[in-house]
Amino acid sequence: MRKKIALLLSLALVLSIATACGKKEAKQEETQQVETQQEETQQGTAKTGLAVITSTAKSTDATADAEGLAQVDSTVVAVLVDEDGKILDCAIDAAQTQINFSADGKITTDLATEFQSKQELGTNYGLGDSSSIGKEWNEQVDAFADYVVGKTVDEVKGIALTEGVPSDADLTSSVTIRVGDFISGVEKAVNNAKSLGANADDKLGLGVTTNIAKSTDAGEADGVAQAYSNYSAVTTDKDGKITSCVIDASQSDVNFSATGAITSDLTVAPQTKQEIGTGYGLADKSGIGKEWFEQVDALAQYVAGKTVDEVKGIAITEEGVPTDSDLSSSVTIKIGDYTTVIDKAVANAR
Repeated sequence: MRKKIALLLSLALVLSIATACGKKEAKQEETQQVETQQEETQQGTAKTGLAVITSTAKSTDATADAEGLAQVDSTVVAVLVDEDGKILDCAIDAAQTQINFSADGKITTDLATEFQSKQELGTNYGLGDSSSIGKEWNEQVDAFADYVVGKTVDEVKGIALTEGVPSDADLTSSVTIRVGDFISGVEKAVNNAKSLGANADDKLGLGVTTNIAKSTDAGEADGVAQAYSNYSAVTTDKDGKITSCVIDASQSDVNFSATGAITSDLTVAPQTKQEIGTGYGLADKSGIGKEWFEQVDALAQYVAGKTVDEVKGIAITEEGVPTDSDLSSSVTIKIGDYTTVIDKAVANAR
């Protein structure tokens, strides 16, 4: 009898211990799941977006008294967006390219000129002296970019404006410039955003380069004032490695005659190469049958996981084409301009 009682007590003790262990393990598993969810919320997958809005509307004919002006204004916006469509980070820049030409159809601006973006110009842009709040262009757009963080596109589009200038009390002390293009750029960038490997806590960087080297004088054919800009949005992790990358470019042309009259339709907004897509026409000339956007997208994917030094160290031919076997099957265009703009974007990541 005593043996049976002892056996029953032993079984009860074992069951009690097993139940306690089971509860402990369940609690540990529950805690681990919560911690994992918290970590995923903090470092969850985010989307990276880039947008460019360009206008040539401020261009003017040449006259006997003044040179003509081909002015290309490109507003550039990069965003990092969460799965609910809220903006986690935003960077804004602009390329204002001014090319002069004479009444006899000659380009008078040095074709070797490398144009700085407005962010790069900083205080040299000269808005601070004429601003009622004493703030430079880059200070005002940075304030606007910070303001849209945490908002959805609809909330950004709902920002109160007076003649294009913010009237929201939280913005009037820091932004007195028109923000219509910035709002349109944010909307476009969010709509373009894709899951490319970025995390919610990554740094976002934006790079812009512009040259006018392909501009030509007028003769029997119209002259071309061309602003050739390259753009890149990148995200980087705490170790400085690129987690996502987007590349785009625009060839914005203003045509003019041998008498200095503009012949382009200035109401037509130039598109980027990504927007032109298959209409760009590189695939037919490419030895691998791939369009421009396909090749730069392949390059953008290739640089993910690399540091900027590794990107700058990609092996290329004398012509600037990649020789790495992992790239040569998907990229046959020169990549120097793209590694340069990626370098800028990483340097600007904040």
